[in-house]
Amino acid sequence: MLKMSQALKRVFVYGTLKSGEPNHHWLTTKTNGHARFLAKGTTMIRFPLVIGTRYNIPFLLDKQGVGHNVQGEIYEVDDTMLSNLDVLEDYPRYYDREPQTILTDQNEKLECWLYLIRNYPDALLSKPLLSSYHNTPQALYSEKSVRDPKIAAKDDLSY
Repeated sequence: MLKMSQALKRVFVYGTLKSGEPNHHWLTTKTNGHARFLAKGTTMIRFPLVIGTRYNIPFLLDKQGVGHNVQGEIYEVDDTMLSNLDVLEDYPRYYDREPQTILTDQNEKLECWLYLIRNYPDALLSKPLLSSYHNTPQALYSEKSVRDPKIAAKDDLSY
C-alpha cells in the first residue's frame, strides 16, 4: 500500500511504456512500485520522436520545436516506480529526464517527467518524425536482454 507521506510524481510516457506496448508491464507490476493512469496527453512543445534503432526503440530527441507535439500517457508514480523507470531508461547514462508541461485530453496542463535523449547523432533527425509510437509487426521491439551484446548503447544510436 502507498504511504500517504510519499510524494507522487507524474511521468509522461510516449513509447514502449504506453498501454498495449511491450514495456507497459513495468507500470503494472506491483513490485516495481505504484503507478496509476491519469490521462492521455500531448507535449505542449514539439519534439522529434524517431525510431532510433533497428530494435524499434522510440527516441524522443532533445531538439525542442522540431517534429510534432508527441502523444502519450500520463501516470502518477511513487519514488520506487520512478527509480525502476530510471533503470529501464538507463537514466542518466542513456536517457535523461526533465519536467515538461503536458496537455491532457481534458485540456488540463500538468507538469510531468519526460525521458529524452540529449546526445545523439544528427543523422537521427533525418529519420521520419512521429507524433505517436506504436510497436508494429513489421519492426518488433526487442528487449535489451535479446540485443546483440557487442553493441553498446552509444553504438545503438547509429542505426
